[in-house]
Amino acid sequence: MARANAGARQPPGTALGLLLAALCAAALALASTATAAPGARAKTTHELARPKPPPSVTVSVDTAHPGPLVPEDFLGLSFEMSSLPQMARYGSRGNLVSLLRSLGPGVLRFGGVSADTRIAWTDARTPRPAWASGVVDADDFRQLAGLAAQSGWHIVLTLGIVHFDPNAAAREAGAAKAALGPWLEAFEFGNEPNSYALHGMREEPWGLEQYNAQVGEYRAGVEAAAPGVPVWGPDVSGSSAFETWGPGEVVDQRPVTLTGHHYPLGCAQRKPVPSVTSLLSSPIWRREVGSMRRYVSLSQSAGLPFRMDETNSVSCGGVAGISNSFASALWAAGYLPKLMSSGAVGVNMHGNVANCKGYSPVCAPGAQELAGGELQAQPEWYSLLIARQLLGTRPLPTATKLRRTSANVHVLGFAAPDGSLRIVAVDDDPLGKPGVLVRLELGSSFATASTLALSGQSLHALSGVELGESEVAADGTWTPRRYGRATSRGGTIDVKLPAAGAMLISVAPASS
Repeated sequence: MARANAGARQPPGTALGLLLAALCAAALALASTATAAPGARAKTTHELARPKPPPSVTVSVDTAHPGPLVPEDFLGLSFEMSSLPQMARYGSRGNLVSLLRSLGPGVLRFGGVSADTRIAWTDARTPRPAWASGVVDADDFRQLAGLAAQSGWHIVLTLGIVHFDPNAAAREAGAAKAALGPWLEAFEFGNEPNSYALHGMREEPWGLEQYNAQVGEYRAGVEAAAPGVPVWGPDVSGSSAFETWGPGEVVDQRPVTLTGHHYPLGCAQRKPVPSVTSLLSSPIWRREVGSMRRYVSLSQSAGLPFRMDETNSVSCGGVAGISNSFASALWAAGYLPKLMSSGAVGVNMHGNVANCKGYSPVCAPGAQELAGGELQAQPEWYSLLIARQLLGTRPLPTATKLRRTSANVHVLGFAAPDGSLRIVAVDDDPLGKPGVLVRLELGSSFATASTLALSGQSLHALSGVELGESEVAADGTWTPRRYGRATSRGGTIDVKLPAAGAMLISVAPASS
């Protein structure tokens, strides 16, 4: 049968087809050889099928040189003075108390441009002025004291100076101290006073000298009415202004804490135009780090702490689709640990509970919810929950090395009091990118790790954000449903970080 089959007649066209197939295979082989480098060995089928190793970032931390302790009250929120009467009533209604408690002790700042331009103090001796669209009175402060006591958060108040009235400011300060007592953290004089002339609130010449003269008149009455309450300042619009106003504030106003603001993007800027991409871009990160260093180094040279008492994604209340998107959560997830590592003693994320389309860690979706204090956690809130896990730690010098990737990845390490490590890793690339393998080269001193993942449906998603596969509940509480696990192998712990995601990695010492 073998001989008969070998000599059998082929069907028409078969011989020609086999010849053409052979010629094509030879041509492909020749083309492959021609394009290969001289002397290169052709790859085998097994080698061609072998998958490429995933992009990775190697991380090491210097546990021998920890930075200053991250204060327990590092986290804070900032709101316009115009929202104080409304929010003061949330101490007895709604879920704000539970939301604040979930972040630990903190600082509530009431200020913003409305403190200078729209809100006035009123009492029996101080009628409402014609320029004011709203007022604050002693009853507001008494209810605010209830919110502070229920939540454990202290209060910072901005005394407006644009509509110059030292006597009214003194009566306001006295009423605040009487009502708030130990919950009153500090006063600030004016909001971004370096920009008054730019916005038509003062005539030129206007600078630190003129500001100090007016604040000097305020301070005499305020200190008499509310003795012992510290002063924060100068509350400038950016770190460039701080180079002049910060040292001047130290000499003339003697604050206990220096303060300033930072917004990575301006609402009206042209380069770069505010967008999700620009918010998460490397140039923005570099500028932010430079701004932090300028603030902190100048403050430390004066022997005073620095607090970023107003910050968020895009100025002027934010931009819908950017400031309320998952991208803002990723931005904050990287920004807050960087600020902790810079040596700053705190941060206040600015917001507006009545506007869910701009920047605000929490807000009310409608008028009924606003009245009742039924707030919902916005994407940025989840970044605050991550930062909550870093309170009481010390930042560690962290070195990263990217392998086979240009991913937009940020990693920072912190040492906890119990000997464990906290590693925050953020990948700002959009979904669809491959993500990275985070390789923690920690040696034999650390054995296992648990991970808490921050995730969203896309960078542009406005809802559906989860931390530990769990959303913040309607009552303001949050409980993670899932922790990931990883184990050391040869002194290295590998954790997969998806694109458009952030992760808190808690590493336990081998002894535990």
